[in-house]
Amino acid sequence: MAASNEHPPDGWAFLGVGDPFLVVHDEQRGLLAVAGAGAHGGATPVAVYNSRSFARRAVVRSRFPVHALAFHPRRPLLAIGTGRYDGGYFFEGELLLLHLKTGAVASLIENEFGRQVLGLEWLDERSLRVLMAPPDDWQDEAAHENGHVAVVDRADWTAVPARSLSGRDLAGPRTLAPRPEPREAVQRAAATLRSLWQAQRAGPSAEL
Repeated sequence: MAASNEHPPDGWAFLGVGDPFLVVHDEQRGLLAVAGAGAHGGATPVAVYNSRSFARRAVVRSRFPVHALAFHPRRPLLAIGTGRYDGGYFFEGELLLLHLKTGAVASLIENEFGRQVLGLEWLDERSLRVLMAPPDDWQDEAAHENGHVAVVDRADWTAVPARSLSGRDLAGPRTLAPRPEPREAVQRAAATLRSLWQAQRAGPSAEL
């Protein structure tokens, strides 16, 4: 079967993450992070690739669905926001930090249930903006449309220990936090991958 200019012959199966759900491209460093949709009740894969050659650099599997990915602006780190509503009370989840050189991954939130992390943004080398669902929906009718935003500051994120972010670190003001439609997320992921694949097909790939 001839290779397609739109996508590989077998779609995105060669990435090894199942159906791509979330894609983030670090154009400056030529890195690509892709989270799969994840099987029901199973782990959700997240992999990092060279965005020019699609060679895999690192992979991790999350216990929860993935909602946010953010490359550190300078360090070889990928922040991964995960979580879900447990169906009856808690919005549980993890903030994972993947070291791209060693493959080591740390879960940073100390609380047993964690928090459902909906959004991540590096404001600079020290500061990570974290958007989270409320801890639970007890007597909170707007919990599924609202969240809390916190800015966590650390001098060196490569040295942040696991389970070291406390409730105080993650305390922040209430804000609107609408959950994106899954179909829209899948469409955005496919569009990003399609653009990168077309660029790779248009010229010689370059390894980092």
